[in-house]
Amino acid sequence: MPPRSAPSMRQRRLGAELRKMREQAGLTGAATAKLLGVGTTQVSQMESGRIGVSADRLRTFAACCRCMNQPLIEALVDMVHERGKGWYESYRGIIPAGFLEVAEVELHAHSIQTWVTTHMPGLLQTTRYAEGVFSRIIPAVPRHEMDARTAFRIQRRNILLGPNATPLEAFIHEAALHIRFGGQDVLRDQLESLLTDSEREGISVRIVPFAAETFPGAIENLNYTTGPISELDTVELDSSRGPLFFDAKSELESYRAILQRTESVALSPEKSRELIRSVARNL
Repeated sequence: MPPRSAPSMRQRRLGAELRKMREQAGLTGAATAKLLGVGTTQVSQMESGRIGVSADRLRTFAACCRCMNQPLIEALVDMVHERGKGWYESYRGIIPAGFLEVAEVELHAHSIQTWVTTHMPGLLQTTRYAEGVFSRIIPAVPRHEMDARTAFRIQRRNILLGPNATPLEAFIHEAALHIRFGGQDVLRDQLESLLTDSEREGISVRIVPFAAETFPGAIENLNYTTGPISELDTVELDSSRGPLFFDAKSELESYRAILQRTESVALSPEKSRELIRSVARNL
């Protein structure tokens, strides 16, 4: 079977974990290939996600690297066994690939934490509010693409709120409650929707108020998704050029610390709802 021309996010992540395993063992690609009895090119393609890895080959790879982290090995074997395409594939070629990668990461998340400073979390946006956000892009996107992006975002929301909902903890800076994407009426409806969502099982909404004595860190809007084990967590940062993903141990530890600091200055869910209601009334 020829190498994949465009490996998926999950396929690339599996390969990256193999590379980390090899590097932690102090092995070169050539040395690993010799232990596995394959060519060096094949090891490179495994680590880039361009070719598949069987469960047996993965276990052999881990043994060659003297990896003793059994929970990690089993979690990677589970990734090997994943089959089928995600719901987001129907949008491929219609909206930027980065949108699909965000949805792919979310689909496999055990829980999600999000920290936003300028707009509502994408997973909690209403249709009109999402349209307001996308209408601010410079240069403007064509109407058909804006409609597709909006529909995609709302489908992400519907999946989150569906029967197999992923637990979500949203930290929102108070500034985001005031920025009028789509106008005053749209923002008022969005705040009412946010209040409703905050009462749903599995969803926590907490506001970081202007009165907080310190900014908790990270000016970027970010999502932190947890995997079956902490090594398979993922950080995604919003960028004007598309999402940026990080999974290095140091990056994960850094953003965990940022979210812990954010949590320490955020209002309780009850106090947050009081503030949201107050802002909505003033509109």
